Amino acid sequence: MNASSRLLLGASMAASLSLAAPAAATTLPETNTRFLAVGEGRIAYDDTGGSGRLLLAIPGMGDLRSEYRALRPLLLQAGYRIVTMDIRGHGATTAQWNDYSAHAVGRDALALIEHLNAGPAVILGNSFAAGSALWAAHDAPAQVRAVVLLGPVVRDGQPSWFARTAVALGFGGPWRVAFWLAFWNSLFPAQKPSDHAEAKAALAANLREPGRMDALRTMIGLSKADTAAIVARSRVPALVVMGTRDPDFPDPVAEARWLGEALGTEPLIVAGAGHYPHLEMPQRVAPTLLDFLARLGAA
Repeated sequence: MNASSRLLLGASMAASLSLAAPAAATTLPETNTRFLAVGEGRIAYDDTGGSGRLLLAIPGMGDLRSEYRALRPLLLQAGYRIVTMDIRGHGATTAQWNDYSAHAVGRDALALIEHLNAGPAVILGNSFAAGSALWAAHDAPAQVRAVVLLGPVVRDGQPSWFARTAVALGFGGPWRVAFWLAFWNSLFPAQKPSDHAEAKAALAANLREPGRMDALRTMIGLSKADTAAIVARSRVPALVVMGTRDPDFPDPVAEARWLGEALGTEPLIVAGAGHYPHLEMPQRVAPTLLDFLARLGAA
């Protein structure tokens, strides 16, 4: 089943689920939430602290900063300081903003690095937030040591009328949270984390808050042409990680190789993984990521 079919299936499933009782709110284990005032809102983040090199991890749209929960203990054990942030409109970050672009989220990342006074940082970005990592490196290369792009979506695709119709239907009624969760489930084709049900409940509770789904719908409609235009100009070290079954791309391997060539790096292709290789198969991603980080330190 392709991505367009999954979207329509999600809309159908969501309609049937819309009358069900809301899932109970669940809080995944994480450090205390902190906030940084930025423009018209606040960015929520957590910080493991310590004196290790700073890694700033940014989740993709329609998800929470807890998506890095599988990598965080491995990176912490290796001596790094890990900060994870919620993007605009999501999690504990302010819901309503004038700008939800990848570039705006990249500016938030730079503001957080400056606030922590711990740069330069390595920025990890999943999906849409891979573009945010590239924008941060573009705008302030002295503050960004390298970027790690996980399931990166950094240029516009060509959605069919079928996919466009499915999205319009999916976001067009009271079933829209269930619609998104049905699609989100499809992003883990090989295996789901052991705490997937808990993560799903937490995400559902967050997306039901006022303004959250409106923010997500706005993000989905934004063009990535501006991000695509800066890819070839990036000059910081990069690691590209892509699952072979990522439903966001008609050919995930070709997309990873295109981006790797543009950035001058060999991508890590994770066989069988979907859009969250770092969460679905952290044991496959962590060794390459740690080796990449170690080589940065040696350099």
